[in-house]
Amino acid sequence: MKFKKELGALLLALVGAVGVAQAQDLKLGALYPLSGGLALLGDESYRGFELAVEKRNAEGGLLGKKIQIVKGDAVDAAQAVGTARKLTSVENVQAIFGSYASPISFAATQVSELAGVPYFELGAISDPITERGYKYVFRTNPTSKNFADRTIDVINDIIAPGMKVKPADLRIAIVHEDALYGTTVAKYQAEAAKKAGLNIVETLPYSAKAVDLSSLILRLKGAKVDLVLHTAYQNDTVLFFRQIKEASYAPKAVIGTGGGYSLQDTMRAVGPENMHGVFDIDFTQYLTKEAGAPGLQAFVDAYTKRYGAAPRSGHSLANFAGAKIFFDAIQRAGSMDKDKIRTAVLATDVAVGTTPTGWGAKFDQAGQNNRGLPSVMQWLDGKLVTVYPPDAALAAPVVGKIGK
Repeated sequence: MKFKKELGALLLALVGAVGVAQAQDLKLGALYPLSGGLALLGDESYRGFELAVEKRNAEGGLLGKKIQIVKGDAVDAAQAVGTARKLTSVENVQAIFGSYASPISFAATQVSELAGVPYFELGAISDPITERGYKYVFRTNPTSKNFADRTIDVINDIIAPGMKVKPADLRIAIVHEDALYGTTVAKYQAEAAKKAGLNIVETLPYSAKAVDLSSLILRLKGAKVDLVLHTAYQNDTVLFFRQIKEASYAPKAVIGTGGGYSLQDTMRAVGPENMHGVFDIDFTQYLTKEAGAPGLQAFVDAYTKRYGAAPRSGHSLANFAGAKIFFDAIQRAGSMDKDKIRTAVLATDVAVGTTPTGWGAKFDQAGQNNRGLPSVMQWLDGKLVTVYPPDAALAAPVVGKIGK
């Protein structure tokens, strides 16, 4: 009987010790698409956040506490609402980090704002996420408008001169998945193209879940489109390239906008010979000059050691670097009080060229970082190489032909 009492007391003590340890941890939510069609880039994004947390914990934690990640999976906007509610009201996280996909971020941030829980976006690019007057939504990465403006730079500074034609003489099509991500990018591309006097001959939306794009490709072929501006996730990027090959349609240039265009898995599925020459406007990738992105190689080394393979996309890097900026702001705030965090985030002043992405950090009143700009990469011989701007480029761009 005495033994049973002593054992019971020991178990209660152990449970109590675990409870105290957990109470001393700082619980942060990580909301990403970790299953479903967006899982590959969702997981790649999460890995960057996970590495940032592990590095911070190794350095002593945040606000004197160890960070505990509470993962939340959301495959679409509807699930994002439920997952955000669980994180804020059941798990009682003190902030949420995410989310890669714009529809997921847009939905989840409505919940977090209502709950008064800071939401730190590290990868979703649609502008409306930080245009709703929310006080506790903050974003480090560039927006759709930044991506669209960079598209015009590529057309005017690289593609048209490379083809020895005037930009206005190119026949251009805007092709995009029809959810928040693709629609927002396409809108800003159309506005920027009109302002630049470019010739948009087709604008073709489609569902990212589509299994057949053959009719869309026939429209492009029939319109004699020279240049395709394509905003897509991974599966539809692969489908697009397989079906343009089947249709014997060869545009002179393709500019992808992030998403599936940055993934090594996409290149392998399509084939390096078919992706050769394709441009990608995106977050900083790994084949770029480190002089303007200090710490980039150290991140690649840490990632490779942790996961046993090289990074699959720059999304992990963007999440890693963005998380550090927000961790530093929280540390300066001195607590998890949402208003103190907002004050600290808005006071952030990080110079361009001093982070592993090369981005700086200066936030406007909407919570948007105005020092994060996309780079231009190109698939060359199976590698995604930075070709623009010149101070980040590792190779000269190739223009005039897609594929080998």
